[in-house]
Amino acid sequence: MTLFPTVAAFEAALEALPVADEAARGAASLRQTQLTKPPGSLGRLEDLAVFMAGWQGRERPRFERARAAIFAGNHGVAVHGVSAFPVSVTAQMVENFRRGGAAINALADAVGLELVIADIDLETPTADFTTGPAMDEAACLAALNIGADVVVPGLDILVVGEMGIGNSTSAAALCLRSYGGTAADWVGPGTGVDVAGIARKIAVVEAGIARHADFPRTPFETLRRVGGREIVAIAGAVVAARLAGVPVMLDGFISSAAIAPIAAAYPSITEHCIAGHCSAEPGHERLLQALKLEPLLRLGMRLGEGSGAAVAVGVIRSALAAHDGMATFAEAGVSVA
Repeated sequence: MTLFPTVAAFEAALEALPVADEAARGAASLRQTQLTKPPGSLGRLEDLAVFMAGWQGRERPRFERARAAIFAGNHGVAVHGVSAFPVSVTAQMVENFRRGGAAINALADAVGLELVIADIDLETPTADFTTGPAMDEAACLAALNIGADVVVPGLDILVVGEMGIGNSTSAAALCLRSYGGTAADWVGPGTGVDVAGIARKIAVVEAGIARHADFPRTPFETLRRVGGREIVAIAGAVVAARLAGVPVMLDGFISSAAIAPIAAAYPSITEHCIAGHCSAEPGHERLLQALKLEPLLRLGMRLGEGSGAAVAVGVIRSALAAHDGMATFAEAGVSVA
């Protein structure tokens, strides 16, 4: 079944976002006070266990089926020289993912993530958003539903990542339209462009925002006007996960930017999300502050592909292992202070 058959259906979903199970959160919090350790001594690991309990609806959350969904798309704005690589690299990297040769393959294997790759019309880049909308309504809805389809019954956590030459330019435009500031606040080197390349990116983002300034700033309109198919798919996956009660691990700047238009209008969309890391892309720190998300890791990564989020999944596994595997004071016969 198509989760978002119409724009109205997508907007209705945003108006009715479910909340965490407070009873499960409370039970998990109580368990944390009973484990053989001083209260709070495991720091954020304790908070993560309680977070996972709330979204899974169980006192002792599990890590049995974890999925990383990597979405790929091409961007019309790449014609402006905003990337250090040609658009053909997107398809080449998708093949590398499928052969198992990319960073995300190795990192997903290391932490027990099932990897799903969804390439979306790579042969047809989105339109250049400096001249018109990147997508029409049908294409944007299709991308939302491709994202929604990766959320299947039984998932314990979903990691979202992306691949798309030119997509850091689109991400910067999404952030600027959603949270304001200047293009320079949100634009960074992406794949490694030089100073002249950054100047081109800034000009493209400014032109795109000016082109669409008089149109509605709803989440859907912002996504379709300056987003990309893979970015919209991430947004669809995040919303679908929320409807299914599945916690989401966001990757870097582009994955986080996918929910910026939604979060600007519906701040609670981030309640089931964890920021896996803060990337080296300059706009990511600013974006995480706007989203009110504290990243788990700061490793200077800026690859994309879901790579930083995959590394952060190891922290989740540790949090759940301690929460489930530790003895209580009563079980261990240890005196309580």
